[in-house]
Amino acid sequence: MQRSVCIVAAALALYGASCFVMPSMMGAAPEVGRQAVREQALAAAPEAASASAGSWSPLALGAALGLLVAVATGRPALAADLENGESVFGANCAACHAGGNNSVVPEKKIKKEALVTYGKYDVAAIIKQVTYGNGSMPAFGERLGPDDIEDVANYVFGQADKW
Repeated sequence: MQRSVCIVAAALALYGASCFVMPSMMGAAPEVGRQAVREQALAAAPEAASASAGSWSPLALGAALGLLVAVATGRPALAADLENGESVFGANCAACHAGGNNSVVPEKKIKKEALVTYGKYDVAAIIKQVTYGNGSMPAFGERLGPDDIEDVANYVFGQADKW
């Protein structure tokens, strides 16, 4: 899939770069005045006479290659940043939930089996739990931003069956 995305992006980049190519003067005038328009164009830009009408400009080529490199080497955009979720978990949750356990209420772990049992094996349910708290767990809605809460919820959901 990554390769097909790169191919499509490269095709779009090359198509976009073609906008920078000097248009041909041949199709711009009616039949009667084509020769006059061509002579005016050549007189106005003598260097254009040596270049073909469809040649690439260095700017267009650089823009196309730059876009291609950016697409090929860029990190894919994810709905949740799991690396950030892991760091938020380590800074705010690991004190009570190290290894998916629960040091305050031992039976309410954040491992998959316990999350399923308590109806929390869902990213939306985990976001709600982190934001508003419940029981012994404090609310983090005022301490963490919405993006951090979403990231940590996705991290917990992904780790639940690994702990």
